[in-house]
Amino acid sequence: MSKSRGRVVLAYSGGLDTSVAIGWIGEQTGAEVVTVSVDVGQGGEDLETIRQRALDCGAVEAYVADARDEFADEYC
Repeated sequence: MSKSRGRVVLAYSGGLDTSVAIGWIGEQTGAEVVTVSVDVGQGGEDLETIRQRALDCGAVEAYVADARDEFADEYC
């Protein structure tokens, strides 16, 4: 596969599959990986823990959003 430059945005859950995907995407495409994680009230790990895991796995940036209020107000 040809190597490209640029960035890829990955919807990141913090689980094993998306954690491994960070490195795989980088290797396969040559792109930097930026992760995005959104808390809509599903519970689980702290968003800061998830953000740090993404960075530890090779993401160049990791964004987290607390969208619980918006999700409850606008979609529930």
